[in-house]
Amino acid sequence: MSQDTTTLGLFMMHRHALVNYASNIVGSRAQAEELVQEAWLRFDKASRGRLLEDATGYLYRIVRNLALDGRRRMARESQLITDENFEEAAVTCPDANPSAETVALYEDEYARVMEALAELPERTRIAFEMHRFGDAKLREIAAVLDISLPLAHRLVADAVQHCKERLGWP
Repeated sequence: MSQDTTTLGLFMMHRHALVNYASNIVGSRAQAEELVQEAWLRFDKASRGRLLEDATGYLYRIVRNLALDGRRRMARESQLITDENFEEAAVTCPDANPSAETVALYEDEYARVMEALAELPERTRIAFEMHRFGDAKLREIAAVLDISLPLAHRLVADAVQHCKERLGWP
């Protein structure tokens, strides 16, 4: 199977969940549809010619980042439009980019979470990603993975616990 077919198949398999995930962040299904298409273009460009290790997780991260950027942009635009003094609002509007300190603070934590997810068995990782990133219901996870509902719940709970332990959280 070619790389293009593999990445396209992965995208098509998760497209509905990705739209739901983005929709929950941005609050608009139409905007979520556009965002998922943009995510696919970026994902396809990044994965061309090589097999990505955590392709599903990477695809969800692209969607999440685009959705959060879009939500921030809409909030800033809304503030500017409703403000009578547009120039003053543009000057006082905070930068949406995180500070260097914030990036440094969470960079290590993010890396540890990604390492923790990579340590999980594939089925457990997929169940976790579907639930946490794709907003999939446990019954949807059970159907996709062809497992029982209690097992789907257990896989997600195990993944959460594993990530907490890796981060040193109680």
